[in-house]
Amino acid sequence: MAQGTRPDRVGEQIRQEMGILLSRDVHDPGIGFVTVTRVTVSPDLQQARVYYTIMGDERARHETQRALERAKPFLRRQIGSRIRLRRVPELTFEFDVTVEHQDRVERVLLELEEERKARAEGPAAEPQPDKDDESRGHS
Repeated sequence: MAQGTRPDRVGEQIRQEMGILLSRDVHDPGIGFVTVTRVTVSPDLQQARVYYTIMGDERARHETQRALERAKPFLRRQIGSRIRLRRVPELTFEFDVTVEHQDRVERVLLELEEERKARAEGPAAEPQPDKDDESRGHS
């Protein structure tokens, strides 16, 4: 077995179960539409870092973080009953900034594409005098 494959598998199982739990079983109003993007598990399976994203501003992010902390004992118990491990990992919740970075990169690329199209269309929009027309006009 390759190094790190078991923590990866356990992390994927936790991610799937966490998504189900947050959407169906946690009824805290502070938890809005949360998406669990990934879970990293330490090699000894004692720590699990749960990365999530939400729709909303900084205030919504703060409220969601507090609600996830309140729900942590319930979530850990549920994970323990659904995934067979000797010891259920301690859960740590972190907002996933990589999604924001990806969105920013995508917006920049779209803006660059629009600028490129505008430059390509710019000269074509203004009729350029044809060299043959100029030579006929002087004859």
